[in-house]
Amino acid sequence: MANIKSAKKRAKQMIVKRERNRARKSSIKSAVKKVLDSLERGDDIASVKVLLREAEAKLARAQNKGTMHRNTVSRKVSRLAKKVAAEEKK
Repeated sequence: MANIKSAKKRAKQMIVKRERNRARKSSIKSAVKKVLDSLERGDDIASVKVLLREAEAKLARAQNKGTMHRNTVSRKVSRLAKKVAAEEKK
């Protein structure tokens, strides 16, 4: 543990931020999984698009907050949208 007051404060802040980032990433994984599961089940495309929009919003928020890199977010959104579009054409 740090001895300097400012270092102690930074250590406490990092614990809070780590938990926040963990929760955010977990929420993103759940949202992406919901989209993929919905596609596998063959749900109607309108409900899948709603789930996709929610997943995109969570990813964008993680990007803006610095939890995830912008290229990672872009790649994940692109892949999800591509899968939804492929199902829509069927």
